[in-house]
Amino acid sequence: MKISSFMTLGLLAASMMTDIAAQNADAYDHRIRPIDHIVAVVNEEVITQQEINEVLQNTMRQLQRQGTQLPRMEVLENQLLERMILKRIQLQRAKELGLSVSDGDLDQTIRKIAEDNNLSMEGFRQALAQEGTDLRIFREEIREEILMVRLKEQEVNSRVNVTESEIDNFLHTQQTSSIGNEEYRLAHILVQVSEQMDENQIEARRERAEAALENLLQGKSFAQVSAEFSDAPNAMEGGELDWRPIGQMGPLFGELLVSMQPGDVTPVVRSPVGFHILKLLERRQQEMPVVIIDQTHAQHILIKISELTSEDDAYRQIMQIKARIDRGADFSEMAKSHSEDASATSGGDLGWISPGDTVPDFEQAMRRLLPGQISGPVRTPFGWHLIKVIEHRSQDISEQQHREAARRAIHGRKAEAVIQEWLQQLKDQAYIEYKVEDS
Repeated sequence: MKISSFMTLGLLAASMMTDIAAQNADAYDHRIRPIDHIVAVVNEEVITQQEINEVLQNTMRQLQRQGTQLPRMEVLENQLLERMILKRIQLQRAKELGLSVSDGDLDQTIRKIAEDNNLSMEGFRQALAQEGTDLRIFREEIREEILMVRLKEQEVNSRVNVTESEIDNFLHTQQTSSIGNEEYRLAHILVQVSEQMDENQIEARRERAEAALENLLQGKSFAQVSAEFSDAPNAMEGGELDWRPIGQMGPLFGELLVSMQPGDVTPVVRSPVGFHILKLLERRQQEMPVVIIDQTHAQHILIKISELTSEDDAYRQIMQIKARIDRGADFSEMAKSHSEDASATSGGDLGWISPGDTVPDFEQAMRRLLPGQISGPVRTPFGWHLIKVIEHRSQDISEQQHREAARRAIHGRKAEAVIQEWLQQLKDQAYIEYKVEDS
């Protein structure tokens, strides 16, 4: 079970200082015990040693479960501190923008996590308890993760656009290149740079990336080197990425990956956001299947339920309309006169409807009708409907699906670059002060 993979690094764990104190409890003396202290200031908030210890313990357990050899303790602690700082900055930014996550959204996400682990909610609570995780703290960690995802989506949506010509070029490359349809599963190490760095700082980052590569060439596992050197968000999970088409890599990495075999590692590659090392885990031909779906051309009339129109009133109105149609009134004219949907001006015409385009209750009622038939009243979250089917057909939408897949690939490539640049900008703009404890 991979419940831990959904947890962020801040879940509750016994701190190292508490563990040490407990081990010596039976040998009580009057020596001064270590106390918590501030390690870093992030704008107006602080990160304490206690918080780092909790994250450190959880991360060590995570790496051990993965079978990853632990980096040196001071290296791991520094890596985690930088991640905590970046997380704190994102949460502060989300608060500034007024972003929030409702309890309903949070409950839905946690139910989805439980389902993905084939667990009931009660089973999920028990599994968390067995891992020593408090459900209340887990909920808040997931709330923070959702907040950061929404924050990134907002940034991406405002800065990333995919044009039709880009999609055309992407598909043309797939059709004309012998490697155009390949997909790759990779592991990734990133050593970030920022615009504010001078030449000496950038050179130090390059040397760090070269040191990471040297460790790999000496036989250290990619997961261990990722945990020790990488600034990527998934560094503690071995740096592994999902399957992605070659077109999503961009020409910089695509040219390298084409000639690589599983297990091969790239040299250090420079991009605008930093220095990269990729390991090819697997490659395969991307499937481009024929996609045929059933579509329905339909009209409808809607009477909404509102503060002014009760459930009973709406039902009575839709029944009156149905009776007039049964007596010979034209469906389109009745839609124009009475429907409260935007389609009223076109006689209730919804055009060709694909599976999933409408809510389930509407779709199920529509699919049961033969061409020319009119439904009885159908209740959906929008109100009461009458539905008329004009025609059913099977439609090949392979071209649309291929274009949509191309759009996602291009969008993903652009989004990754935007997010890395944006995160670095957030960090550069923040006030960060590291506190060094006096010996």
